[in-house]
This record gives sequence, C-alpha cells and structure tokens, in this order.
Amino acid sequence: MSLDTLDIIVVAAYAVILFAIAQYVSREPKGTSKSTEDYFLAGKSLPWWAIGASLIAANISAEQIIGMSGEGYRIGLAIAAYEWQAAIVLILVAKFFLPIFLKREIYTMPQFLDQRFGTGVKTTMSIYWIALYTLVNLTAVLWLGGLAVETLTGMNIVMAMAGLGIFAIAYSIFGGLKAVALTDIIQVVILIIGGIIIAVMTLNMIGGGSFLNGFERLYTELPDKFDMIFEPGQDGYDTMPGIWTLLGGLWILHLNYWGFNQYIIQRALGAKDLPEAQKGLVFAAALKLIMPLIIVLPGIAAVMLAMPEIGALDKTALDAKTDSTYPAIMSIMPTGLRGLIFAALIAAIVSSLASMVNSISTIFTMDVYKSMIKPGETEKHYVGVGRLVAVLAMIIAVIAAKPFLGGFESAFQTIQEYTGFIAPGVVAVFLMGMFFRRTNSTGAFAALIASVVVSLLFKFGAPDFTFVNRIWVVFLLCMALGILASRLTTPPGEERLIQAGGVSFKTSSMFNASSVLIGAILITLYAVFW
Repeated sequence: MSLDTLDIIVVAAYAVILFAIAQYVSREPKGTSKSTEDYFLAGKSLPWWAIGASLIAANISAEQIIGMSGEGYRIGLAIAAYEWQAAIVLILVAKFFLPIFLKREIYTMPQFLDQRFGTGVKTTMSIYWIALYTLVNLTAVLWLGGLAVETLTGMNIVMAMAGLGIFAIAYSIFGGLKAVALTDIIQVVILIIGGIIIAVMTLNMIGGGSFLNGFERLYTELPDKFDMIFEPGQDGYDTMPGIWTLLGGLWILHLNYWGFNQYIIQRALGAKDLPEAQKGLVFAAALKLIMPLIIVLPGIAAVMLAMPEIGALDKTALDAKTDSTYPAIMSIMPTGLRGLIFAALIAAIVSSLASMVNSISTIFTMDVYKSMIKPGETEKHYVGVGRLVAVLAMIIAVIAAKPFLGGFESAFQTIQEYTGFIAPGVVAVFLMGMFFRRTNSTGAFAALIASVVVSLLFKFGAPDFTFVNRIWVVFLLCMALGILASRLTTPPGEERLIQAGGVSFKTSSMFNASSVLIGAILITLYAVFW
C-alpha cells in the first residue's frame, strides 16, 4: 500500500468535511421540500464564482488528470490544446449561446430542441445523451479513478469504482445541483493546490531542488515535448494533426462539450441572471489557462523521471499503459503531500461523477419521464425519480466500466473519438437551430443521422484519416445536408423560431476586457510553444 497513515487521515478529513458541507447546503426550511427547479437548477440562484468553479470541477476529472497526463507523457504539451482552446469556446458560449438559452428559460438541452424542432428530435437526443453520459463519460471517470485508487492502495479496481460512486451519490443526491455546485468550490481549490504541488515536486526532483532548473532542463532536453503544432511524421501527429489541431475539428468537440453538454451548461442555466452566468464562464475560461500546469506538465516530467539517471519511475510500465503515469507520480510523493494530492484527485473524480449523474437524472426526469411517461405528477415525485435514476446510472456505469475501457491504452483519446461520432451532428443542429431560421426537424434529423453514418464510413473506410480532421469534414457535411434538407421540405412554424429581436448579445465592459486579455495570453502561449 502506497498511502501511509498520515495520507489516509488527510483523505478521510477531506471526505468528512465535504460530506458535511454538502448536507448543510442541501437542507430545506422546515415544512418545505425541493421543487424540480431547486433540485435540477439550484433554484436559479448560483453566483458567478460558484458557476466558474463548478464548471472547472465538473470538467477536470480523472479523464483529464489521468488521461491528459498520460498523453503529456506520450506526446507532450500539444494535448494542452484541449484546455487552452476551451477558454475561447467558453467566451463564445457566454456571448452568443447563453442569451438564447436563458431567454427560453430551459432546464435541459433536449428541452431547447423540443421548442425549436419538436418532440422527435428532443426524444432522439435525450436517449443519446443519457446513453453517452452513462456508458462513456461516467464509465471513463470511474475506470480512471479506480485505476488511481488501485495503484495507490492495492484495492481491487471494481471495489474502488464502487466506493467512488457511492461517495459521489451520498454527498450529492439530496441537494441536487446546489450541493454539487457549492461543494465544487472546495473541490476546485483542493484540485488546484494539489495539482500545483505535484507539478512543483516533480520539477524539483528533475532540477535538483529547483522548480525553474527542472523546467529549464525539461525544455532543453525534451524540446519535442513542448511543441504545440506537430509536423507530419512527428510522434503524436496521429491524434493531434499539426495546424488542423488549431483550425479543424477540435473546435467542434469544444462547442459540443462546453456549449451543448447538459452536465456542463447546467451550471450556467442555474445562474441568478445572464450577466452572472457570463461572468461565471469567463472566470472558468481564466482558470483554463493554468490547467496544463496542473495536468500536462507532470506527464512531461514523468518522461525524465523514468530515465535511468533518475530512475524514479518504471519506464516500461509507463510505456505499456500511459494512463498509469499520474498514479505512478503520486506514488513517489512524500507522505502527507501524497494524501493531499490523492484528495485532490478524489475531489476531481467525485465532482465529475456527481455532475454527470445529476444531468442524467435531469434529462431523464424532465425530458423523458415527465413529458412522455407520467406527466402531471407532483414536484416531490419528480425529484424522487431523479434521485432513483442517479443511483441506477451509477450502478450501470460501475458494471460497464471495465469491459468497455479496460483494454484501451489511452481512455482520454478513446472518449474523444467516440464522442466525435455524434458531436458534428449535435453542433450542426444547435447552430442551425439558433442562427438559421429555415432549419426544420427534417434538416435536424438529416444532420444527426449523417453525423453517425459518415463518421463510421470514415472510421472503417479511411482509418488513417485522423479523427480531428474527420470531425471537421463531417461537421461541414452535416451543416450542408441539414440546410439542403430544410430547404427542400416544409419551413418550420413561426412558433418554432428563435426570435432574435428579444435576445440581447450585449456584454459588460468587464466581460469584454477579460475576453481580450484571455485571447492575448493564448496567442502568446501558442507563439512561444509553436
């Protein structure tokens, strides 16, 4: 076992404090019970700092920390594109998408599709999202989290996954989104502190006790690991294809994730008002700038830590399973600090798990159960259904995780590729629905079907065509087909259209200045590490 008594005390203290705070913020005044708005949207009362912190805590999970650290070991800083480009997309979502969503007063993404395209499109996407979040996202976080727990404690990975799932359900099930979002503030603080510690400690090992010397040594001895844009034939070009990483399909994955992903956008839907939601997203964008320091840099450092002259890590084991990189680094941290870093990882895992099951229960309850199975029930009944669905989704994910992801070298890239089968169609449907008035349900279905069919044709007919480029080409085809199908069929009714005249896209001077600053920082980072 790699965790000593002090480490276990640190982790246990974190768990007790988190659970206690979650129960405190979940309580209701005597004689009242939670409504669906309270449970699924935190009563539309979330402030900007809770929204921003919760977005990062929900996003930075085992998939990112373990998966991206493993990719940092394999290909280097280029994987940080997933973090840095997300900052720009968050600003775009805040500026152009949130005003529409909040004006329509929606709970869920399928609800927006119902208003714009009708029940058929809504039901199709509800089923898709429930399946994706349960069988891909939840399983990935559980599997990678279980892998870390197994590495550090020797616990059986299935038992580790079950323990993580039970803890996530226990602290979030009664309070819903409010409990998740407010405790995420603690989670993200622990996550950032723990991540910075592990980055500093690994570079100190390389630099003889100096962080700056360690970074300089990494940068000079492993220059290829600091390339953001790969050349053809360079290691990593297969998954991060050079300039197309910056110009191509990665933007579609980001728009799908940050703009139309229920368990992410749900925080903004729970804001007090639009300006508060927009401030929350720009705060999250700022936090995104430092995430590669926490996530990717330790993975790059592991390359040198595994070299014979240092020999702190087992290179053979890391080469065989890059997802084991972060757990291996954690295992060589000093006692006490190891416990804090482990608590940070657990914070990231359970926050994402809680977010996902809350979104699964929201979509199922509001878009399937309430509208199609049992309309007209009490608010208390629907909240109860939501809690039951959260538990069932977690059980299914624990059972499915090992068979689904156990054989893959990199769960992070595997998840991106699976998501890429449908993401082009989802983004096309939402963009057409918001900004192309002529789009109807026929066009929406055409785009969604084409996304899966054409992606599969590329996958098996042109396997060497990188998935980042494939996503971009499929997106353009989905847009063209959706517009064509809409043009050739009956226009949508006036009640289906987005009335842009009632939507304001104006943002505050603080939002605009922050956005320009974030953009300038990103341009500088790409210029330095090109």
